[in-house]
Amino acid sequence: MSDLALYQYVLIGLIFIWSGFVRSGLGFGGAVLSLPFLLLVLDDPLVFLPIIAVHLLVFSSLTIWMNNRKSSATDDDGVAVVGTVDWHYLWRILAIMIVPKLIGVFGLITLPSEIMSTIIFVIVSLYSVSYILDRPFRSGSRAVDAVFLMVGGYISGTSLIGAPLIIAVVAQHLPKERLRDTLFALWFILVVIKMAAFIWVGVDLQLIHHLWLLPCAAIGHVIGLYVHDRMLKAETPIFFRVLGVVLLIVSSIGMARVLFPG
Repeated sequence: MSDLALYQYVLIGLIFIWSGFVRSGLGFGGAVLSLPFLLLVLDDPLVFLPIIAVHLLVFSSLTIWMNNRKSSATDDDGVAVVGTVDWHYLWRILAIMIVPKLIGVFGLITLPSEIMSTIIFVIVSLYSVSYILDRPFRSGSRAVDAVFLMVGGYISGTSLIGAPLIIAVVAQHLPKERLRDTLFALWFILVVIKMAAFIWVGVDLQLIHHLWLLPCAAIGHVIGLYVHDRMLKAETPIFFRVLGVVLLIVSSIGMARVLFPG
């Protein structure tokens, strides 16, 4: 990423501000709502995924630490939960997701970037259609829960955009006061696995670019925290339909560029 044009760096910086804003404002979506835009600037997922992963590690751990300084609770069965993270439930779903997660990481590392970009755009298109139709993914049974978690784990392994499927399960079983931080803890663990794989196979972590992209994400993160309550109230069908239309357009352009280069 060292030989891009100035306008490309500006666009990447703005997209990472957006990524940080979405992540802190909604509690998820920093990757799924920014990666399609990034791939339009530079069509190589392995350039951006290490950067997104580091941002997730930094801001998820920071948010959990800040919230846990002043919070503790017990679950519905009276079992003590340290702070705002339901670790008991977290380890249970992680056991279901871990094998598909590792398979997804292996696929990301071995597949050509063009194939991975196409997969990412297709996945985001499916998410965007669910937003447009106001029919987000929902789980209705333990068997469906397990399928959603496994597929979400696999997608998370390939591209860090498995959040909607995972949330479809987790949001039904956790109270809202513990949902966000439990998800942040889950993202942290999943991203540590991916980063270990990146380091093991020698993927360029783009460390020099963290010097300016981390502050960009921090700007978005602070803005997202400031408007968090308003963002939650703004989660209406109209909001997500507009978001879905934008994502569908971006993903369609991205797939066209991959399938019909030049």
